This record gives sequence, C-alpha cells and structure tokens, in this order.
Amino acid sequence: MFLIGVVCVMPAFAQYDDYINRYSAIAVREMADFGIPASITLAQGLLESAAGTSDLAVKANNHFGIKCHNDWTGATMHHDDDRNQECFRKYDNAEESFVDHSQFLKSKARYAFLFEYDRTDYKSWAKGLKQAGYATDPNYATRLIDLIEKYDLHRFDTGAAAVPAASSAKPSATEADYDGPRRNSSGLKYVLARKNDSYYAIGKRYHIPFNLIYRYNDVDKNGRQPKEGEVVYLQRKLKKAKYVPFTHVVNAGESMHDIAQHYGIRIHALYDMNNMPYTAVPKAGQMLKLK
Repeated sequence: MFLIGVVCVMPAFAQYDDYINRYSAIAVREMADFGIPASITLAQGLLESAAGTSDLAVKANNHFGIKCHNDWTGATMHHDDDRNQECFRKYDNAEESFVDHSQFLKSKARYAFLFEYDRTDYKSWAKGLKQAGYATDPNYATRLIDLIEKYDLHRFDTGAAAVPAASSAKPSATEADYDGPRRNSSGLKYVLARKNDSYYAIGKRYHIPFNLIYRYNDVDKNGRQPKEGEVVYLQRKLKKAKYVPFTHVVNAGESMHDIAQHYGIRIHALYDMNNMPYTAVPKAGQMLKLK
C-alpha cells in the first residue's frame, strides 16, 4: 500500500542522521498532541520516504506515502505504486505531511486500537500498524523496529528532541520550505515570524488585510509584535481545537495568548471554556480545558 521509495537505493547513514535531527522535534510535538510514539513517526518517515529522498518526499513533501482517499481535498501527485499512477497527497512543506500523518492515524477507525498501547511500546505499535494494513510489505513491522533500535529512536518517546549541530551552510530546499505557510494539528494555516517581523508585514506578504491579521491572532494593532519564530495565523482560529489533548498544564511564564496560539484556539474561547475573566493570568501548573 505504502513504502514509496523503499525499493530505491537507500541513502547513506549520514542522511538518516540528518533526517532525524531535522524532524525529531516535529515528531515529539506530534506525540504530545496525538499520542503517537515519536519513534514510530520517525521510523515510518525514514522508511516511507527513504530518509527524505524519495520522489514523493522531494516533489510532494509526502513523507508517509499517504494516498488521496475519498476525503482528501488538497493538492495531489500521481505516482506508480501498487498500481500505475495512483493518487497521493501533496503538501506545501514536510511539516504538513507529519501533521496529516498524525491526523490520518487518529481519524481512521482501523487504527483506533493502537492508541490503547503505551507510547513507549514501539514494538506493539509497529506490529499493530502492519496488522491494520498500513503497508503491504510483510516485513513492515520488523523494518520499523530495526530502524528504531538501530538509531535509538525510542529515546524520543520520552519527549526529548534532537538538537541539530550548528552549520554555516545555506539551507536546503526542504529547510527553505519552512519559511512558507504550514498547518497546525487542526489544519489551520500559519507561518513563523521572521526576525524583526510585524503582523502588518506578514499580512501584506500573504495578501491579508491588516485588520484581519490582527484579529486572527488576538492582538491589537497598537500592541506587541510577534517575536522571531512565533506562530502567526493566516486564518481565523477555532473556538475548540481539533486533534489536541483535552487539557493543557500551564508552564511557568506561559500566557493565555501563548496557549491560544499553540493550539489554534481563539483566546476569548479559551477563557470562556475555563470560566476565567478575560483579564486573568494563568498560573504555572494550572490545568486548562482545550475543548
């Protein structure tokens, strides 16, 4: 069914390490949001995309070999698989593929039993994916487990992400894609603010009226501007986020705006869900409802 690119010449070990360094933080975040072991996500990405070198990964940012299916309304790419020129999902960047992979597993009934396993039980997850029909390769589970153990991917199941080594090299095409729009777990489109960016500049860059870009992000036009790397939404956030945990434990120094931006929830809706006045400041350790 999947395993696109696995029949190709496999990339060098350094390519695997680069892939793990580049995407481990996303896999850890997806684990926190959806409950899928980061080791499983990384192993599937490595295997399905040949560490980011397969045609689907390069041309469609599709790292998990997910086909279109009847519910897909986004861009597509046709590629030979079990049959000639089958329809596969195409994404704006690699991160969208990781998010869609999480949503795909979480939303399909045949994978529901997997979420009963502990997130550190990567062997049960690997065998369960094969049992549920994720891939036609009879050795699929074994290949995932081998990758996890060879590259010690289960270390990410504790929530720690790899930190890539500093480099003066120019960013690759895949890294450059991160400058553009991406989607969060609820499917909302956003970008990460650049150094010295402003909401007005971002709105202008993406042809969004300045009054709307402020409204989308729950900020006043005369208020603070986004910091470098901060999430800025390009569309209206939701009253209740999708595909996220039911609750969030407030971290030290975290504001309601920080939490609302992280999950793509309108800040007033977040206050209302938790019966808090709009001027209230959350306390570290406080548990907030998200939906």
